[in-house]
Amino acid sequence: MHIDKDLVAASATPLVLAILTEGESYGYAILKRVRALSGGELEWTDGMLYPLLHRLQRLGYVTTEWRTPPEGRRRKYYAITDEGRAALTGHQQQWAAVTRALRDVWPGSVMALGEA
Repeated sequence: MHIDKDLVAASATPLVLAILTEGESYGYAILKRVRALSGGELEWTDGMLYPLLHRLQRLGYVTTEWRTPPEGRRRKYYAITDEGRAALTGHQQQWAAVTRALRDVWPGSVMALGEA
């Protein structure tokens, strides 16, 4: 299934912030987590993720730290801040309102998202 780019863009910030509430992570791992969470339906690229992560850092929603793990190459790790958690709460409230409205106009359809 093709997911419209506007919907992908609208969901990107809350999705990344929610992933980072699970623990700090680096870019490639975030891309893999998005793919896993969507059952392969969302295939983000580096060109989409990294500008988003840079914007989240500028907004103060994430912090970064470069590390070189013993088994590999140097990576930039991202961690959510208190400001990022507050922003995520706002996004969750907005998405809940949108989901309720869609459920009301699409009763009995695929919008039984909570049960999926």
